[in-house]
Amino acid sequence: MELLPFWRNFSTAQRTPRILILVSLTLIILGLIPLYHPFYRYPANLVVDHSSKIASPLSYGTTTTKYQKIIEQDDEDTCDVFIGEWVRNPDAPYYTNMTCWAIHEHQNCMKYGRPDIDFLKWRWKPKGCDLPIFNPYQFLDMMRNKSMAFIGDSVGRNQMQSLICLLSRVEYPIDISYDTDQNFRRWKYTTYNFTLAAYWSPFLVTVKESDPDGPSHTGLFNLYLDEPDPKWTTQIENEQFNYLILNSAHWYTRCSIYYEKNQIIGCHYCGLPNITDLSINYGYQKALKTTLKAINSLENFKGVTFVRTIAPSHFEGGEWNKGGNCVRQGPFRSNETTLDGISLEFYRTQVEEFKVAAKEGKKKGKRFRLLDMTQAMLLRPDGHPSKYGHWPNANVVLYNDCVHWCLPGPIDTWSDFLLHMLKLEGRRALEESLQLK
Repeated sequence: MELLPFWRNFSTAQRTPRILILVSLTLIILGLIPLYHPFYRYPANLVVDHSSKIASPLSYGTTTTKYQKIIEQDDEDTCDVFIGEWVRNPDAPYYTNMTCWAIHEHQNCMKYGRPDIDFLKWRWKPKGCDLPIFNPYQFLDMMRNKSMAFIGDSVGRNQMQSLICLLSRVEYPIDISYDTDQNFRRWKYTTYNFTLAAYWSPFLVTVKESDPDGPSHTGLFNLYLDEPDPKWTTQIENEQFNYLILNSAHWYTRCSIYYEKNQIIGCHYCGLPNITDLSINYGYQKALKTTLKAINSLENFKGVTFVRTIAPSHFEGGEWNKGGNCVRQGPFRSNETTLDGISLEFYRTQVEEFKVAAKEGKKKGKRFRLLDMTQAMLLRPDGHPSKYGHWPNANVVLYNDCVHWCLPGPIDTWSDFLLHMLKLEGRRALEESLQLK
């Protein structure tokens, strides 16, 4: 497999006497946590059983009690958890479509008759270390009195719904949304005072739909590449979120007219005379740069921004509207496929703009982290709904979905990565507090 430029935000620090102090304090804290936080049931380096009522992954119909092994261990910060392979996990899944109400209909693959379940029985194994399975108790305790917002497209919504399902073993949130608009939702985990929000903004910048049909029958959009979408920028500063999870890319394949300073500068596949045809990635790079600059300019926002990289689609045998499908029933090995085409362009743009924003943000006290899902999800062509996101209907043209992810499914692993990165944030915060003393 061709090696891709996986840049990371981790570095190996020199060992100093401060590290000895940090280690000592960490050991003391880990010893006290079980006394004061009963939901922390999984101390480091122990393998324990956790009882949870979930539907049988074989039947997806009845509710039974299942014991799940949750491995908690601390790995070296030098390990790149985003490089690895998928390995067997007989304990998965940790919820089903019968135990979680948050699954979007089009990702409810088991409801609509997907016959195989082997795609559920995998976990991500980084090269040279381990990535613990998501621990919902630990996550919620870390999120106590905090807030998190998902901003982006329907794959971002897919990720958020996966998180809600994983947390459902502990608690269901209540809906505290301000109105009935399904594109902007808020939930609260009352026991933990943890708020979860979703902001629909598939382009991240200001957009106006100029033609609901357009040249390719998927709409024609006016994109204002230098104007961040106020639907989310105003909210994240007013609400003072602790964490943002930002994603975009897939919608940039649609026909669009690009604007800067309210003037048309070109388009992508708009089919209009006297307008320069520009690449998909031209518009995306401009928009992502605008988005990250906007976050850096928010004076009152003090949270952490996770830039989640693209999860590639897996259409084979044609494009999405030309008979393409995704019928594989198992993951690739890392040497069996490679990232290419527009997905590779999007990925490189995301990494490049992340690095620029992180460097600039550091000067302003802003924190950016790269949630790099690209390599892991490139290897999961088996995890999409395909035709199992709806009932067969002879009277309606329905396309196979090889973009979103079945729930439960491989996307649940994203929460493994997220919790790992949140732990790293906690360590960084502790190190910084020690340095100030």
